[in-house]
Parts: sequence; structure tokens; C-alpha cells
Amino acid sequence: MDDQQKPTIYAIGKATQDVFLKSDEFDPKKEGKVAYTHLPLGAKLDVEEAYFATGGNATNVAVTLARQGLDAHFVWALGEDPASLSILRDMEVEGVHTDLVDQNKDYKASYSTILLSPDGERTILNFHGTLMPKESLGDALGKIDKANWLYPSSLGDYELLTMVAERARALNAFIMLNPAGSELSNPDKLKVFLKDVAVLCLNKDEMQTLVGEGDLETLVRKGLELCPAVIVSDGPNGVCASDGKTIVKAGMYEDVPVLDRTGAGDAFASGFLSQWCRGSSLRDAIVFASANSTSVVGQIGAKAGILRAGTELHNMELEEKDV
Repeated sequence: MDDQQKPTIYAIGKATQDVFLKSDEFDPKKEGKVAYTHLPLGAKLDVEEAYFATGGNATNVAVTLARQGLDAHFVWALGEDPASLSILRDMEVEGVHTDLVDQNKDYKASYSTILLSPDGERTILNFHGTLMPKESLGDALGKIDKANWLYPSSLGDYELLTMVAERARALNAFIMLNPAGSELSNPDKLKVFLKDVAVLCLNKDEMQTLVGEGDLETLVRKGLELCPAVIVSDGPNGVCASDGKTIVKAGMYEDVPVLDRTGAGDAFASGFLSQWCRGSSLRDAIVFASANSTSVVGQIGAKAGILRAGTELHNMELEEKDV
């Protein structure tokens, strides 16, 4: 693969050590419209399975990109704690560059305990770890001399997001954004930032927070007023996307048993980018994104099911029309 076919992409943001605990005790009970897992206080409960894996939006994205043969880099702050070392080890195994990771003995990685219910839904107990200091991120961004795309995620601070946008402009690089809670907490600020975003990927609820009510196609059309390409997903109900020229609607890639939904959104967004950055059509990028996400929910952990280069895909039902 020559350099023109191998875009350079920097995934910037949170990394975690995930611990998955699977038990029938976590079977959700519906109360009104909300499902809860009730655990008796003071009890000692057995779990059937325990799994250890690394996660975090940016590392999940970086692994998809690396497995698809792209020049993938991961940027964040990590420490010397076991969780940080586990994350760095996984990145090395996957071929993700980590030379711009700010590693400091005083930092700690994020840590998540994930309670898995029998239907694949989960409750996540999250320790956020060390937020990358502004000075460190500025130093790391300044060392990037070549990038085709930047993918910031879960930065936890709007100023950090702004720094990424400024560097992308200087590098003439594109930005793909799948905003997390911290970015979505201030929709007005986020809308200003979107002028620097080439591809915006959100689920239906998140997009409604940003642009108001509507079905998937309506939300996508409203999103096109904010940035050039928009993807809005609705879990098993499918996805709608547009690049301003074409609108693609798709259902599920495949109906598979769901073991764990952790990382499904990251797999979809990064799967899309891994094809889009090479010039694939909107249709083909959505097919691969859907396949990648479907593969991830069929295994425990956010990375185990991420597809590798050369995986043969089957067709899926799509509706395609002009904007």
C-alpha cells in the first residue's frame, strides 16, 4: 500500500482499562420507561464470567484504523499504573503509534467496571482518570507535522477540542467528530466548533439535542446545515447518512446475538472513517461501518470484534437517493 492509499490519522482522547462482569444478577427490571439493575446493599454476589480488555473511544478508533492498514496514532495522557501499561501494550500489539502519548508517573488511566446483563446491555462504573493537561496536548499537537485526519473524542474539556481544531486548520487536515457527553453538554458551543468538522457522527438522541426533534432523515438534513457530512444512527433501527449530495439509509447489517454493546458506536464511526478517508463511496463506507459495529457487539469488549483488512463483507439493504 503506497502513501496515497495510507492516510495518517490521529485519534485523540480517553483510554480505559475495562473489566467486564457478566451475571444473571444484572438482568434489568423495567420501572416505567427506564430499566434498572438492582443489587442488594451489603450482599456478596457471584458473577459467572470476568473479562479484562482495554477500551476508551480513541483507542477503539485507533485499532479499527490500524487493522484496516492505515497509519494510526493515539494521543493522550497515561501513567505508569497497570491500566496505563495494559493500554500501551495493546496499542503496540495492534500497530498503533504512541510516541505522542504523555506518560507521567503522576497520571492514571481511566478505569471502567462494566456490569453486563444477559441481553448485552450494560451499566458502566467509570473512573475518568487523568485529563490531558492543555500544555501537554499543545506540545503533542505541535509535533504532528503530517496528518490527513484528526479524530478527537471524550477530551473532557472544550478548550482541548478547540486546540485540536486549530491544529487541524494549520495542517490542512480534516476532523471527524463523534461527540461525547462533555462536548454535547453545551450544544451552542458545539455548533460553533462544527464549522471545522468534516464528518459528524451522532446517535438519534444526541442529534436531537443538537438540532431538535425529527426522524433520522430530517436530523441528517438539519445536520448538513452545520457540517459537510453527517451520520445519524439509531441502534438496531438503522442509520441515515449524507455527504450533501446523496442520502443513504440502512438497517442492520446482520441480526446477530448481542453479547456486549460496549464500543459499538466507536466501531461504527471508525469503520466509516477507515473507508471514507480512502475515497470510498458513502454507500460502501456505511456498509463497512455497519459490519464493523455488528462484529463488535458479538464479542465481549470494545476491540475483540473489530474487523481486519481483507474481511469479506456481504451486501445489506440500503436506500440511496439524491439530496
